Amino acid sequence: MMRYRRTMRTTVNLDDDVFAAVQKRRQATGAGLSEAVNELVREGMAKPRPKWDYVNTPASIGIRIDVTNIGEVLDVLDSDH
Repeated sequence: MMRYRRTMRTTVNLDDDVFAAVQKRRQATGAGLSEAVNELVREGMAKPRPKWDYVNTPASIGIRIDVTNIGEVLDVLDSDH
């Protein structure tokens, strides 16, 4: 089975901390610039993202309306209270 490798040349601006990480990887592994960048990007993509639980904290705004009655809601929103 033959695998084709698609490569692309582009210019990327790296922040100082990212460049330092790439250089550290290159020194540790002997990898070239592109290889080190690819390895670090793949590691970042493989890490699971933290899941955040959304918590809705209701606050009273002093208006009491039945939100199931859209007409009443629109009347309240259009009024000048």
